[in-house]
Amino acid sequence: MKEFALIFRVKENPTTQVSPAEMQQRMTSWMNWMGGIAARDKLVSNGSRLGVQGSKWVGPDKVVSDGPYTEVKEFINGYIIVKAESVDEATEMAKECPIILGGGGKVEVRPLVTPDNNQ
Repeated sequence: MKEFALIFRVKENPTTQVSPAEMQQRMTSWMNWMGGIAARDKLVSNGSRLGVQGSKWVGPDKVVSDGPYTEVKEFINGYIIVKAESVDEATEMAKECPIILGGGGKVEVRPLVTPDNNQ
């Protein structure tokens, strides 16, 4: 079994305010989706959301700036780690993600590279 990162991307700024009711509905959708993956023993790590405020980036010559880039049209909002037999199986899990089903975002599916499998 291989491990894959499901990386959540959104178009809008993740600091956009939503109502408490909408936040509760979103959280319930996410918990149900991740709970379904965990129930199949496919959830390796429930990952974390990634903040925007207080972020920095470091570039060549040790240049430090506020981040993420303001020119970016999509923000990486978070990730989870799943295990699957193939990228196709991991992709099927991603298809049910709430960020796609109503959140206006995308899920990037990336294999985790291990010393044994450096591809």
